[in-house]
Amino acid sequence: MRLATWNVNSVVVRLPRLVDWLEKSSPDILCLQETKIADDAFPRAEVEALGYEVALHGEGRWNGVAIISRVGMGDVARGFDGQPGFPEAEARAMTATCGGLRVWSVYVPNGRALDSDHFPYKLNWLAALRTALLASQSTSPPLVVCGDFNIAPTDDDVWDPAAFIGSTHVSPQERQALVALTSLGLDDIHPRAFKGRPFTYWDYRAGNFHKGLGMRIDLVLLDHGVTPAVKDAYIDRDARKGTLPSDHAPLVVDLDWPR
Repeated sequence: MRLATWNVNSVVVRLPRLVDWLEKSSPDILCLQETKIADDAFPRAEVEALGYEVALHGEGRWNGVAIISRVGMGDVARGFDGQPGFPEAEARAMTATCGGLRVWSVYVPNGRALDSDHFPYKLNWLAALRTALLASQSTSPPLVVCGDFNIAPTDDDVWDPAAFIGSTHVSPQERQALVALTSLGLDDIHPRAFKGRPFTYWDYRAGNFHKGLGMRIDLVLLDHGVTPAVKDAYIDRDARKGTLPSDHAPLVVDLDWPR
């Protein structure tokens, strides 16, 4: 089974690339973030024509998550109990059962700055997500939590730790919130490194992608029981190249898991 996650940064802008990537990479399950489109406007027909089912949780210009599957789609839930808002709940999380796994697609709030009101919102959102995951563990299939976490787990996951001092994404509070998630029995699956760094995000500015100035903030967290089935994990850097790419690249995990 091939599992992938991708912050596509607008399905409308990226639709030709999304369809092309689905055709070439052939994932069984793809979690999308920052779809930036209302559910009734999503290009469902183009994706379904490739043999996929689609579950959506969008809100228009901002945020938005989706799960695309060709190994079944059941028990779809949008958002989660206790999800904080800013001030209203945003389209940042959804879950569905696909291929015997309880798959979550999450787009964690950015946090913006350490002195921003968005920063405690981010921490509260992560705490509420942990509570929701914990509550689901006893009743659901093995958990797979995929998405843009807007957290670099360690200093090795940013191009230069000194450049991020005093910034979000690397603060002790955010990293501890991520540790609290993995303490539920989830493993952060590390992709193969490229020149020593398996980055998933590069700012559009100043040629950061070509300079290697990136971050690893897109993650796949697997249930301990699923981790031994991992056969490969990699960043599809080619999807970050060319015309009108997302500023994120897909993270792909291949599993020896029944479809």
